[in-house]
Amino acid sequence: MVQLYYITDRQQIPGRSLEDCLAQAIAAGVDWVQIREKDLPGRRLYDLAKTAVGHARASENSRVMMNDRLDVALAAQAHGVHLGGRSIPAEVVRKLAPREFAVGVSCHSLFEAQAAEAAGATYLLLGPIFSTPSKLQYGLPLGLAKLREVTAQVSIPVFALGGITPERISSCRANGAAGIAGIRMFQGCNSIKALVRELRRMVGE
Repeated sequence: MVQLYYITDRQQIPGRSLEDCLAQAIAAGVDWVQIREKDLPGRRLYDLAKTAVGHARASENSRVMMNDRLDVALAAQAHGVHLGGRSIPAEVVRKLAPREFAVGVSCHSLFEAQAAEAAGATYLLLGPIFSTPSKLQYGLPLGLAKLREVTAQVSIPVFALGGITPERISSCRANGAAGIAGIRMFQGCNSIKALVRELRRMVGE
């Protein structure tokens, strides 16, 4: 089954709150939700995570990830933490967190992907696969060939990130992606529930 991964950005949410988006995504059956609000203070992040974890525990469908903030993730009993290039190393998280704690890592090359796997990552976000305004700082898109190369040489799940649209899910899956990740696709739609239903239908699930 294709896994769906929603990354938050409250600055891009039209006409509703971040809390509403999180609740709707979890209720719709999104597999992973990453709270990525780097400018918010710890207390606000904790409250967001705690509420989202409550929804996830009730639904038993979604896992809540906290971007970068291992302290908040552990305090809120989130399912894991997602790490970027400037975050605490994955191998350090593995020493501090419970065994079942998920550790995600953002990667932009095969070298980074293999290093993250060796450090104990649970999954990888690889991107940008396609061109997208939010990832311009990472240079040209990696493309499907790079996605295929990475997924063939690591054994943990790889999520395709960057410029993902419903029409591109099948090609990402065909090139080894365990799932797709995005911000705008989930936040810009009229109904997350309808979007998830359509995405599942498109891949025959």
